[in-house]
Parts: sequence; C-alpha cells; structure tokens
Amino acid sequence: MSKVSIYLNFQGNTAEAFQYYKSVFNTEFSAPIMYMKDMPQQEGAPKLPENEMNSVMHVALPILGGTVIMGTDMLESMGHKLIVGNNVTLNLEPDTKE
Repeated sequence: MSKVSIYLNFQGNTAEAFQYYKSVFNTEFSAPIMYMKDMPQQEGAPKLPENEMNSVMHVALPILGGTVIMGTDMLESMGHKLIVGNNVTLNLEPDTKE
C-alpha cells in the first residue's frame, strides 16, 4: 500500500510540537519518542553536549488517511540550523517502482 510521510525538523521543540499534534489528531505515537540520550555513543563520534542529550532523535505519529508525520530536533553542535525551507521533507512510498 502506498504511503506518504512528512518529516519535520525543529530547533529543540520537537517533543512539545508532537505532544500538541497528538492531541489535535487524537492518535498515538507509532513507538516511544527516541531521544539522543537513548542512543549509545558510537566509537570515534563526537560526544553530544549535555544540552542536546534530551533532543528528539525521532518521533512518528500517524494522522489522517495513513499519512504519518515524523520529526527530529536539529543539532547546533552538528552544524544544523533551521531555515524556513529546510525544515520539511516529503517521503513518498508508491506501491510499485513504476
């Protein structure tokens, strides 16, 4: 079955935004919100600053007609900066390659 998902980038307020969307659409998250602190430190990767550990790595919320909205916090320590225009991505999953 084909699907559409919308990926939203935030600058530190993803959890708050998605709690609001959850109340608006009266649905539940597909899985618990994943936070940066929940991921093991990868060898050789720079350590995240303490103020970014509670940033959202991923959240997904089914809304209308099979559409899912997903989100993440952009990390300043990784050079991410939210600019209107880079904060939304559409993901189309058609039934077939054709």
